[in-house]
Amino acid sequence: ADFGAQAVVNALLLKHFPEIPIVGEEDSKDLKENPVLSERVLSLVNGVVESPMTIEDIYKHIDSGNYAGGAQGKFWTLDPIDGTKGFLRGEQYAVCLALVVDGKVELGVIGCPNLPVDLDNPDSERGSLFIATRGQGAFQTAKVKTASETIFCESVESGHSSQPEAAEIAQHLIIAAGTSKRMDSQCKYGVVARGDAGIYLRIPVSDTYEEKIWDHAAGTLIVEEAGGVVTDVEGKPLDFSVGRTLKNNKGVVAATARIHKEVLEAVKKVLWAKPVNGGAVGIGAVADDVLEAAAKEVADAVAEQQQQQQQQVEVAAMIVETAVGSVTGETIVDTVMVESSGVENGGQN
Repeated sequence: ADFGAQAVVNALLLKHFPEIPIVGEEDSKDLKENPVLSERVLSLVNGVVESPMTIEDIYKHIDSGNYAGGAQGKFWTLDPIDGTKGFLRGEQYAVCLALVVDGKVELGVIGCPNLPVDLDNPDSERGSLFIATRGQGAFQTAKVKTASETIFCESVESGHSSQPEAAEIAQHLIIAAGTSKRMDSQCKYGVVARGDAGIYLRIPVSDTYEEKIWDHAAGTLIVEEAGGVVTDVEGKPLDFSVGRTLKNNKGVVAATARIHKEVLEAVKKVLWAKPVNGGAVGIGAVADDVLEAAAKEVADAVAEQQQQQQQQVEVAAMIVETAVGSVTGETIVDTVMVESSGVENGGQN
């Protein structure tokens, strides 16, 4: 599914925006070494595209996602199936696409085929499409007043985030035990953006691991544009300008604007100089001006020509829906528009 979705999305991106390179998660090396899998991917792709592809076309489109990224110019970043284990379990996964301009995320789209429209009602309709463009208003925001009133999200896989330390952080915030929602993929960003949860924690499990930009780009913008704040565990904005990884950041703390500072303080209390796999995470004191700069980063708007931006939004949403359809054979039933209002504590519906 990862290979097929990346081939479909990259082909559509290059058709509509041939001048914009792509940072994608997958490459074709393993696929080329597996003829049986190649035939399955070929059948899957040709079941959804208008013009049939050859297997060589598919290899080429997958490998068109090998751009290195960087601080200058535009590029797309794609996670074709974010949360592969969740997908295999029939649980949460997502197709995630973001447009980065001069190191800053300007457009984010996340398609979550299995995410209930009402998270408190697991039997409700499933499927949500989150769309965010920088500086374009907020349609759904969280209404959490204090950290203790909310729940937090974290990864299902303990290898992705330190669950014991997340539990300690929850205790500092007086969040009731057992109120975390564990799910795969950037669906976690979506549920924070629409107010199902108030916090998403990704606590480092290693001092050497570097997060991949495709795992966070779309979700970061969606939360920020809903009135939230996203930083690393040191309080720094996520830096998408240094290649295919977030090498300048450690972990992720996403929360509504009202409680982010409180959550970050709890994170630092738990992680301060605590060793991780034989090394220190390196949490230091964060000056007020750094926190203010992170908040300002959320509110900054980058001037883009409106017509081009709208086209990118519409095409990106269509592409993600197409990719979801290629995996599930179904359409997404609910579109949640999450765009910036420039209001400090979140916009209104």
